[in-house]
Amino acid sequence: MDYDVVVAGAGPVGLMLACELRLAGVNVLVVERLTEPDLTIKAGSINVPTAEALYRRGLLPALQEQQKRLLEQFARPAGAPAPEMPKRPPIAGHFGGILVGADKVDFADPEFRDAGPASTIFLVNQQTIEQVLAERAEELGVEVRRGVELTSYTASDNDVRVLLGSEEVSAGWLVGCDGGRSVVRKLAGFDFVGTDPEITGHQAMVELEGAEQLALGWNSTDTGIYAYGPFPGRILTVEFDGPPIDRDAPITAAELETSLRNVTGAEVTITKVITATRFTDNARQATTYRLGRVLLAGDAAHVHSPFGGQGLNLGIGDAMNLGWKLAATIQGWAPDGLLDTYTTERHPIGEWVLDWTRAQITIMRPDRHARALRRVMDDLLRTADGSTFLSKNLSGGWQRYDFGSDNDLVGTSAPDLEFADGTRLGDHLRDGKAVLFNLTDSPQLRDLAAPWSDRLHIVDTKPATPGAAAALLLRPDSHIAWSTDNENLDGLTPALETWLGQPA
Repeated sequence: MDYDVVVAGAGPVGLMLACELRLAGVNVLVVERLTEPDLTIKAGSINVPTAEALYRRGLLPALQEQQKRLLEQFARPAGAPAPEMPKRPPIAGHFGGILVGADKVDFADPEFRDAGPASTIFLVNQQTIEQVLAERAEELGVEVRRGVELTSYTASDNDVRVLLGSEEVSAGWLVGCDGGRSVVRKLAGFDFVGTDPEITGHQAMVELEGAEQLALGWNSTDTGIYAYGPFPGRILTVEFDGPPIDRDAPITAAELETSLRNVTGAEVTITKVITATRFTDNARQATTYRLGRVLLAGDAAHVHSPFGGQGLNLGIGDAMNLGWKLAATIQGWAPDGLLDTYTTERHPIGEWVLDWTRAQITIMRPDRHARALRRVMDDLLRTADGSTFLSKNLSGGWQRYDFGSDNDLVGTSAPDLEFADGTRLGDHLRDGKAVLFNLTDSPQLRDLAAPWSDRLHIVDTKPATPGAAAALLLRPDSHIAWSTDNENLDGLTPALETWLGQPA
């Protein structure tokens, strides 16, 4: 075969998946129909699982530098210095445009796990993630071809033959990371079910006159919703007059100006469009993420409105879950059914995100019933319990896979423990292998795990704080597969066999 895997789409999800595959030694080709990265304004922040994933692959310094640059662009009075980076964002998020202040959130809640240095990363946009991952992919030797369109493919029991323009390449697997209108999904015939759109949304960076008439932040009006800031010229409008007639038509200054005036009632004038995009609340999800040798990840597998900023995060989570499982399948050590756990683990989280965005659309409607519900939600989110509940959901810390264990840690993403030698848990996860942390220097534990040493790191260390677990087994995506808080090693061997297959 020419490649082990062909990935369609060089956005953040496709690049993240390609990096995970290369870390595992897989030969991967990424193809992208666009000749240059898409600079239209999209996601502006990330949640905890995404920040953890990037930190645990050694990308924290690059993200911190980009975050600092973005903060310097915040709207502020002329001559005022750029604000200092807070330890956590002052706003915990929003629900349908209702902002939640971090000062009301109880961060002592146990569902806010210790993310370590990853907790310092939140203000990074989608273009930043894509740039950082593109540089990482180049370092790892990922082949990325831009300006190449996937037009068709044929699949057999043994391979996939992909037509790229006039060239045919052969691969073991094809993964569609090619967005909400995925060519791969349509060609493969995945069922894509859900609810139809009812809004037209615009998001843009513009130059405009009359900006002083616009209130900063999210605002609800009699005709819709709009947001202005935090960067000068950044606007967002939502109108409940149905989806756009033509999603692909060029977005003009006149269109944006009309939408902004309709929603705000302000006589603003847009003089220049820097970047703009339309969106709707079309909410659909593939019923399975795998059909034979073809898989989906990111927006190709699920689409929804952008409210709550979950799309990018959901896609990065898909890539982290799929990468090591597909690599294990290619390399021949995957236990039976491992690749199918990609759908069983990720589909429920995607389903939750779709419902989360649908609920926000409901309270954004301009009718009296929705506005009454919005006032109730506004009151609720002013309380500590309501703010904490929303922040926990937006943070992604609640996400847990069901591994059939009664242990509270198993199935969760590992907390970023600090060790007595000065390292942290994240420092041991950069090469994408499974890791067994032997925190009590147990020879028996080392002996039990030794037969899997070709696909597992065994780290002998001590926790910096007494009371931590005695041992932790992490899958390559950093989710805890087994744990014990004493010398009882029951369940370790079955966990190793479940996730890492039979010993070499």
